[in-house]
Amino acid sequence: MPGSEAVKRTTLRSQIADALREEVIAGRLPAGRQFTVKEIAESYGVSATPVREALLDLCSQGLLDVELHRGYRVREFSYADFIDMVEARTMMLEGMFRHATEQALTAATPPVLASVRRRAEEASRAASAGDLDILIGYDLRFWREFAALVGNPYISDFLDRVRVQCWVFMVPLLRRVADLRGRLWCGHTEMVDALARREAAAVRRIVTGYNTHAMTLIKSLTA
Repeated sequence: MPGSEAVKRTTLRSQIADALREEVIAGRLPAGRQFTVKEIAESYGVSATPVREALLDLCSQGLLDVELHRGYRVREFSYADFIDMVEARTMMLEGMFRHATEQALTAATPPVLASVRRRAEEASRAASAGDLDILIGYDLRFWREFAALVGNPYISDFLDRVRVQCWVFMVPLLRRVADLRGRLWCGHTEMVDALARREAAAVRRIVTGYNTHAMTLIKSLTA
């Protein structure tokens, strides 16, 4: 089949990028960690080409830095970076609901709400239990679907990028806490309920509370 090899390579590139992205978010590839294309290729048992392409994808997402003649390094984010990230995502979400509230509410049809609610319930359950690894996956999926209601892929993609970077900074700090039960934000279902009721003001209020919670928690862990 014409082009089948290109498709396979693209798929492999995506799979490697997704796998490495999860490793970085979970902290298994910690900030400052250096590695080469050869090292990753041997680890996954694949050729260098899709690995190199995958690593460049992660560089474009702001998760890796290229080091001349030395390979790649997992980017290190500071507390100041985190403050800027939260400010950026706050502005995006506020702008999203200020300028596209009606569109988002209209797009929240029963099937769409059912899908977002499933993500919300799993995320809330994991947050309440203090299960960080499960929370991260469902939280990212929840916000990705929530942002998609606006119908602007650029907003969704940029918001997802900022959220991933927030997790990369937060995870090492959160892993120092012996028991996270009761300390993680779990208002996902409350947001879906407000959306289902078409209450834009309530959605904005919950988003503001979420960002305040994140700042307060991280400030306490870095004090």
